[in-house]
Formats: sequence, structure tokens, C-alpha cells
Amino acid sequence: MADHLEASVTLPSDPASVAAARAHAVGTLEEWGMPADAELCDTVRLIVSELATNAVQHTFGQSPTFTVDVVLVRDERVHIGVTDSHPRFPKRLPAAVQQDNGRGLVIIRWLAVECGGRLRISPTREGGKTVSVELPWTVRAAEAVTAAGRQEQ
Repeated sequence: MADHLEASVTLPSDPASVAAARAHAVGTLEEWGMPADAELCDTVRLIVSELATNAVQHTFGQSPTFTVDVVLVRDERVHIGVTDSHPRFPKRLPAAVQQDNGRGLVIIRWLAVECGGRLRISPTREGGKTVSVELPWTVRAAEAVTAAGRQEQ
């Protein structure tokens, strides 16, 4: 595999785009050799769902589009980023606040740490922000599990 692979899609800030964002990210991982049933695909699916939903719901019409980037570096790390043009950074809510929403970044941060990764929020040159997650690329481990399962049958 190449030392550096990238895939990107820009979508309208519309609720229907969340499913397209998930499909883009997971489809890209599959193209790069990650089995569709791998835990990493499920994790990325949830992370992209949360990030894309945030980009749609919390930009208050100030970001007509958002971009999903997927980058694989040296078969070691996968970066998933969602960029919008709204200048406000997400705020971490206190754990004691009881409400139905607002916990997306807490979930994403927990998933990233659980997988050995990390969450970052950084400004863009254009005045928006990118919320990104870096995770270990575990395709070799996933292939070994799949191969072991085939041998047992």
C-alpha cells in the first residue's frame, strides 16, 4: 500500500448528508483493505455520524457545506476529519448537565482514546474549524482474525 492515501468529499449542510458522509468514510476504508465488519469501520461510522451531525446542526446556516477527509499514513494511522466554515469551536459540556443532546464530542473522545487514538479541534485558514480523530490502522490485525476464523471452519 502507498505511504499516504487521501479521500475527500464535500457535502451540503443538510441532514441527508450525514448518511453520505458515513458511506464515504467507510467505503474509503474498505477500498484501502479494511474489512467492512472490522471494529475500526464501526468506530469510524459512529465518529463520522457524530461529526457530520454536529457540522449540520451546530453551524446555524453559516456553513453551507462540510468536508469529510480520510487520510491513511504509512499503513499506521488513519485520520478522519470533518471541516466546516463556522468559526465557533464546540464546547465541552459539564458531565452533570442532563439533556438529550450535546454529548457527541464526549462519545467521540472516548472512542478515540479507547482505540488508542486522539481527538483534535483546529482552526482553518478560512476561519472555520476541523474536528479530527486519529486512530491506529488495524487492518493487519483484522485480516489475521478473519484468516483464523476461516481456518477454524
